[in-house]
Amino acid sequence: MFYHTFKLSDKYPEAELTAYVCDPEPTVDPRPAVVICPGGGYGGLAARESEPIVRRFLGEGMNVYLLTYSLGERAANYAPLIEASLAIKLVRERAEEDNSDPHKIYILGFSAGGHLAASAGILWNIPEVRDAVGVTSGISPEGINRPDGMVLCYPVITAGEFTHLKSAQRVSGHEVLTEEDIDRFSLERHVDSTTPPAFIWHTFSDASVPVWNSLLLMNAMAAAKVPFESHIFPEGPHGLALCNKQTWEKQDRLLIPHAEVWSELAVKWIRDF
Repeated sequence: MFYHTFKLSDKYPEAELTAYVCDPEPTVDPRPAVVICPGGGYGGLAARESEPIVRRFLGEGMNVYLLTYSLGERAANYAPLIEASLAIKLVRERAEEDNSDPHKIYILGFSAGGHLAASAGILWNIPEVRDAVGVTSGISPEGINRPDGMVLCYPVITAGEFTHLKSAQRVSGHEVLTEEDIDRFSLERHVDSTTPPAFIWHTFSDASVPVWNSLLLMNAMAAAKVPFESHIFPEGPHGLALCNKQTWEKQDRLLIPHAEVWSELAVKWIRDF
């Protein structure tokens, strides 16, 4: 296995992408690649949404890349989005070397990391991102940073009524959200026909990031005729990760066998879509 950590930009010194790449095999077709964005309210990175998720998808024969992105005060001005976009660009540029399929590059995120993953898919073509990845200048080709699909796990989507306030405050850089902030970071308002397909899951009883976040996104994607697969499980608190003892951190509330199937379904979606 190839294991290496890449710096993504001198401008964003926090941003790192750690590659976990399967050993190349001449008889194996190029593999799907998955960029993982742990959650943490744009204030930290949840350990249970990091390496255990890497192991889960690496074990399915995928190439996996773990993103460390800017947090706290440094999360403003689209910094995490630009970093995620640079990560996708790097994975696509390394596709031949890593034996990744350049047409099956996915971004997977949890909670605020789900907001970041969804931002990378929905806002991939905004001027700030185009400039940062070299598309505006012509250095990079159009769409080099667009993921082929998004896997969104109890994601923060809206900055409106049902937002996770701390996430919205940190990513906007404002304690009191302005109308412009709410519009910019409410991703359901920016879905269009260029938005990539998504696999979305949430729990109905999530009290930290209400299920309305996923429902608003699904409604917007349906209106734009962008396909998605969704699963709303009836029970389970926020931050479930794999829902089993690999990520429970000795907290029984994070053991939800009924929802554990999400990762198996996501693997099938990635392989089959």
